[in-house]
Amino acid sequence: MTTPTPESESPAAPASEFRRLLRAQKVWDVRLPEFEELLPGFDPEKAPPAPVGLFHSWFAEAARAGQPEPHTMGLATVDAAGDPDVRTVMLHDVDDEGWHFATHATSVKGRQLAAHPYGALHFYWPARGRQVRVRGPVRTAPHAEALADLHARSAGALAAALVGRQSEALTAYAELERASDAAWERAAREPDADAPSWTLYVLTPQEVEFFQGDARRRHVRLRYRAAGNGGWARELMWP
Repeated sequence: MTTPTPESESPAAPASEFRRLLRAQKVWDVRLPEFEELLPGFDPEKAPPAPVGLFHSWFAEAARAGQPEPHTMGLATVDAAGDPDVRTVMLHDVDDEGWHFATHATSVKGRQLAAHPYGALHFYWPARGRQVRVRGPVRTAPHAEALADLHARSAGALAAALVGRQSEALTAYAELERASDAAWERAAREPDADAPSWTLYVLTPQEVEFFQGDARRRHVRLRYRAAGNGGWARELMWP
């Protein structure tokens, strides 16, 4: 005999509550005056000829606006079957060479990039109603640059890199605790320690899109496309 399930514990109840909560969320609600005030204007006619300078200024504005972790971004790659994969990683630099990030070459994303060296990045800064999308080929930097970048960061970053084994199956959490403790001790003892599989990647942009949200959904989308002469072609896009 099956015991009846209370309504509050029925399978339908959590899904119904989720949908109610989901639909109650507001995004730049035009009825709320603060959204009109918080969202900045963006005149694409005044945008610089290349995307890097605009990214630098938008990043600084997001940080000043109190955007949590503006340096985190989605990194999309493809697997051996051509299926997409995505995760959140940390931005390490943006310069004329491209957008820099790092991971273990032995990780899933490292192996995917080795097989298909092309990626896409996505930044979302809701404090300013802005997104940035970047697409292009990805190359590896010399290992000396990867180590210099790693050693310029925190002891925790070095310890995490020394643990290694990223994306491998973990038998028990206690195994990670032991490896992490040993890595922290080594990072303190050897602040210049090498992490052989730690790799710095540079995405060279072919396309960079800047999205400025508007409370009335008249969003501004400006896309930069790399031109053959080393310059950039710009175009507006429908939202």
